[in-house]
Amino acid sequence: MEKLIITIAPTGNVPTKAMTPHVPVTAAEIAADIVTCHQAGAAVAHIHARDHAGLPTAGLECFREIWQALDQTGCPVIRQISTGARAGNSAEARAEALSLDPESASLTTGSTNFPNKANLNDPDLIHFLAQTMHERNIKPEIEIFDLAMINNAVELQKKGLLASPLQFNLVMGVKGAIPATAKNLFFLVDSLPPGSVWTLSAIGPQHLPLSMIAMALGGHIRVGVEDNIYYSKGVLATNIMLVERIVALAKAMGRELASPAEARRILGLAG
Repeated sequence: MEKLIITIAPTGNVPTKAMTPHVPVTAAEIAADIVTCHQAGAAVAHIHARDHAGLPTAGLECFREIWQALDQTGCPVIRQISTGARAGNSAEARAEALSLDPESASLTTGSTNFPNKANLNDPDLIHFLAQTMHERNIKPEIEIFDLAMINNAVELQKKGLLASPLQFNLVMGVKGAIPATAKNLFFLVDSLPPGSVWTLSAIGPQHLPLSMIAMALGGHIRVGVEDNIYYSKGVLATNIMLVERIVALAKAMGRELASPAEARRILGLAG
């Protein structure tokens, strides 16, 4: 079994300071949380940006500020840009920050519902983002909210836009998408193409039990305030708390942690 890759998702598009004081929103806050979480065991950072009003944005300059803040720390964590729909509508807007040439970026291969709006990813938009990542040698992390998105990714691979190993992030527990149950996790994992690398992002109270199952199955884990603002009932989480809990569970299970260099090998990143 490969070493465990922990991804930290510190910010997201939904949490606000009013919801939790622990969500980082400025470039300095985001970079500081990423560095702290890397020191605790995270090898990948899934990065969203906020504008100077604290609102979600796909804007290049806001991502550049985070890049510069991380550059100053020398942190070797793998940087993964979100191209999600909540921060931008057009394909061009959502691809803008890819000009920073991150090692990885998210790619949702279908549409689904979020609690209050549709997460729209039409075929042309998906193709545009996949082609842009392919041309810039950026590894897509394929975000899966429902089963059909797996087959859509396979079709993109047949067109030469995705390279092996395919890297999937199984996002479970978002209201409107696939529920976070053990049965659904087994179903998704069994549906992945052979040789795939996969991570679990479980939203809500099933985060902990499903993460333990995923680790036992050889999967990797994403944690962070983006996905869960609570550590336990009534207790607000910090990013470092969420990482440290997975690290402790991995240690108890005998699963070693992957460094960023080891994660690059496992994920098939360029360079």
